[in-house]
Amino acid sequence: MTDHTERSHPSTGNVSDGTTGPTSRRRFIGIIGAGTAAAVAVPGIAAAQTDEDDTPQPTRDRGGRGGRRRDGGGNRRPGDGDGEGNADGDPQPNRADGPDRFTRLFDLPSFARPSQELREALVELGRPGGIMDANDPLEVGPIRLLTEPELSPDNRDNPTNTAGATFMGQFLDHDITRDAGSRLGRVTPARRSVNLRSARFDLDSVYGGGPDESPEMYDGFRLRIGSGGQFEDLLRDDEGVAMIADPRNDENLMIAGLQCGFIMFHNAVLDDISGRVPTADDFAAAQRIVRHHYQWIIVNEILPQFVGQAMVDDIVQNGRQVYRPAVTRIPFEFQTSAYRFGHSQIRPSYRANLAGDNGEPFFAFVFDPDTFGDDDPNDLSGHATGPRRFIGWQTFFDFGDGEVRNNKRIDTKMSTPLFQLPMFSIPTVRGEEIGPTSLATRNLLRHITWEVPSGQRVADEMNVDRLSAADLSDVGQLGANLDSSTPLFFYILREADVIADGLHLGPVGGRIVGEVFMGLLENDPDSYLNVDGWRPTLPQRDGSTGTDFTMADLLTIAGVDPDSRGQ
Repeated sequence: MTDHTERSHPSTGNVSDGTTGPTSRRRFIGIIGAGTAAAVAVPGIAAAQTDEDDTPQPTRDRGGRGGRRRDGGGNRRPGDGDGEGNADGDPQPNRADGPDRFTRLFDLPSFARPSQELREALVELGRPGGIMDANDPLEVGPIRLLTEPELSPDNRDNPTNTAGATFMGQFLDHDITRDAGSRLGRVTPARRSVNLRSARFDLDSVYGGGPDESPEMYDGFRLRIGSGGQFEDLLRDDEGVAMIADPRNDENLMIAGLQCGFIMFHNAVLDDISGRVPTADDFAAAQRIVRHHYQWIIVNEILPQFVGQAMVDDIVQNGRQVYRPAVTRIPFEFQTSAYRFGHSQIRPSYRANLAGDNGEPFFAFVFDPDTFGDDDPNDLSGHATGPRRFIGWQTFFDFGDGEVRNNKRIDTKMSTPLFQLPMFSIPTVRGEEIGPTSLATRNLLRHITWEVPSGQRVADEMNVDRLSAADLSDVGQLGANLDSSTPLFFYILREADVIADGLHLGPVGGRIVGEVFMGLLENDPDSYLNVDGWRPTLPQRDGSTGTDFTMADLLTIAGVDPDSRGQ
């Protein structure tokens, strides 16, 4: 196997992502605060991120269950185009930049034919106050909803998942998928399934096209960071628009905070390995270090919370059974269905920080229609700045101080604020109407768009026992045969609730998510999994170096941890 081991820069010898000595935590913490570039008004972003309409690394084939997977051949639906090749039908190699297409895991029919009855049933299923609404008592306010979970009996806390895992899930999604070729609830040929992301966990949503292609995001080889008040903010133009590679990373305060954290993590690593004037080689080395530690966290901290450690272990030990593509692309069954499970885990409210609101904690609903459009809204939506609008990460990740909160269980209930999304979070650049503002309804209508198969048919293909009729009796009352041919998104949520008590995904959802995650990493020749014997070498919070490197350690190196905040 090719040796991609990262060595320390000869000018310092402080950082090693290979076999040389690790840097000290003190030096990393010390370099933060030395100054960041000021924001300037440059409106453009990388050209590859604009909204458009329209030799592979093989995986080890260990056999497995399932039949008609789209492994680079097989039947295709009318309108799906070339399937696993390019416009001429030729296979394309794995690639590190978009745009490219989405694909399918299975050659299966759609869960239902489009009809007025079907649309009405899906809208009813996902409407405010409907089956999927947790009906949180918002009138009691954001603080009580967070501190008194018994007030929301249909929206149970998950004792095994941290609140930050939910937003890391969103951050990961924005790193690998961005649909630029579909319209809500309208059947769309798969050949129009443009994915503007790279289908690699390579942080292209942070790095954009790099200093050459996205110069407005860089000061030399350092990523630029803004200031919105007490602490860091995304770099913004004169109109307050975030100058980042993926505008979705300004949708809420938490994901904007993660974007800032990774920007500052990169800068800390770069500053530590380079001389006074970083070079292109320093930038490339910093990217490798950042990406490998990020990927390690995905596999060892985040994915086990999503799918359960037993599923991760099975995939690692026995190989992938359903996601074995000839060309690495994101499947619809993942993008439209399985990976939307995180919407069920979002809390109605959070404590954003402990002392940012005039010295008091800042508690707020994740979205609050009464405050949409305000300069400093009284919720946690994005696209705004203010002294209190930053994240105190001890609420979201475990810093060992007892302050971390949990997210919600994976089930068919979603927090009530998600049934009225802010308008800026709904894409309309392709000319589509606003449509429903319920996130649940929008997820369900996407199953018509991409003709996603039913949960029952996918379970059969994976040789997994179907949920029983009793498990789905509530959706059966809505008509359109939703109990016998259930949208995969809803099916996967109900499966997690029935089989895993909502603590993690069940066998269908967990295998799809787990195998796509591992497949993207295994098929990426630059990932840490393809570096012999790679282990984290950046310091942990206690000063040691080892395999327990976590998001808390990454955020500490970035200088956005509670100690650096002083609150």
